[in-house]
Amino acid sequence: MLRITADHVVYKMSAKNAPAHSVPSGSTVVFETLDCFENQITQESQLLSGIDWDHINPATGPLYVEGAEPGDLLKVEILDLRLAPQGTMTAMPGEGTVGGQLTQEKTRIIPVDSGKARFSDKVELDLSPMIGVIGTAPADGEEIPTGTPGVHGGNMDNRRIGKGAVLYFPVNVPGALLAMGDLHALMSDGEVLICGLEIPGEVEVRVEVVKGKVLPVPVVCVDGVVMTVSSAPTLDQAAEDATCRMMDMITQNSGLDPQDTGMLLSLKGELRICQIVDPMKTARMEFPLDILEKYGFQLP
Repeated sequence: MLRITADHVVYKMSAKNAPAHSVPSGSTVVFETLDCFENQITQESQLLSGIDWDHINPATGPLYVEGAEPGDLLKVEILDLRLAPQGTMTAMPGEGTVGGQLTQEKTRIIPVDSGKARFSDKVELDLSPMIGVIGTAPADGEEIPTGTPGVHGGNMDNRRIGKGAVLYFPVNVPGALLAMGDLHALMSDGEVLICGLEIPGEVEVRVEVVKGKVLPVPVVCVDGVVMTVSSAPTLDQAAEDATCRMMDMITQNSGLDPQDTGMLLSLKGELRICQIVDPMKTARMEFPLDILEKYGFQLP
């Protein structure tokens, strides 16, 4: 099985990035990932203000998928996530949604073992490993920092992107140029402190080129739920766009008229916040896949 080591990292999603490796469609690949601080913080005496900010949110890759051409979709199945034995959290006044309430910097090194994060002697939390940054190169020569989400994916910080998830990304350039990183052992919706439990690790994925199919990418499917994901300058815009993308996807693939689609969305659609701390805010609209399948909807 091909392994992309963590010395192949990028800080922008871009067609200019030289591929770390090339594989045929249908291949299984392991991405070794650094944490969002590029493993610069290893002890609690090190503070966020002291790191090199030019080395934030490294994404391992990119991977060139043979046969992927602009206009195709790239299907990415998350087969497994394996985590390092400890993760890092930082707090800094002025950073994140709650930054205005912080009075000093603090770093926590949190052990991870046997499916638990040991936050303190009193509290152990169940792990829910996820990928913060994952996506393809954007179109038209655009270069987007790995810390910024968009229609190409990127730093969506969607906690549903874990083991078992299937993602669909746009192919904007030959080979798609898939890259990923910024794993979290655990993170709640919103990521309000500006970080989750940041952790190095590795991600095992299967990649497949999908031709002749249109979806309002990025799209995620996991645990019987399909979701449209949108990032925008404001959370209101992201929420509205994610909802409208789901509305369009259902209407175009089910035979339902917009009125009935809207009714179903108001009954069973779940609008969620992914994150509110990145340069673009991210929301997702979730909908049960089994309802859509009754109307003939099928994901590739």
